[in-house]
Amino acid sequence: MTPRLQYGTPAKILHWLIVALLAIQYPIGWLMPDLHANTPPGAPMILHISFGLTILALILLRFVWRLTHPVAPESSLPPWQRLSSEVVHWLLYVMVLASTITGWLFASFRGWSVSFFYLFNLPMLAARDPAGNRAIDGLHQAAEWLLLILIIVHIGAALAHIFIYRDRVMQRMLPG
Repeated sequence: MTPRLQYGTPAKILHWLIVALLAIQYPIGWLMPDLHANTPPGAPMILHISFGLTILALILLRFVWRLTHPVAPESSLPPWQRLSSEVVHWLLYVMVLASTITGWLFASFRGWSVSFFYLFNLPMLAARDPAGNRAIDGLHQAAEWLLLILIIVHIGAALAHIFIYRDRVMQRMLPG
């Protein structure tokens, strides 16, 4: 399969939809009240989990799309930029997957029966386990922070291409 030079419309839609959901997800996660032992999941947690599972589904779809519709690295970039771009993009996939799956495991280890936007109940990924909950909570938080750092690097690189390099790299992911 020959890589294309531009991202197609489905890739762009998935990218920007995930961006929008992450922009909602992070504030919900940070503004939620602390959860203590035996605290049932309230509306903010149900929303947080539901948005997280939506992001998980979309990132899996985006990953499959990227594998089946490859886009060639921008040929005008120096080798170090092409390599760092690829590394950051794949790490973004890994960290989105890690943060969403550890979040789902967190709910499962808590023993929560949670619903997807109050529409249907989600399956548990594990049995209730307080020790597992403490461990996965730390992993979930680490994944969230690493993902946020990668997002900042990604945005910084996009802004550098717009304002410093003044090339057309960013236009590959913009609508139109």
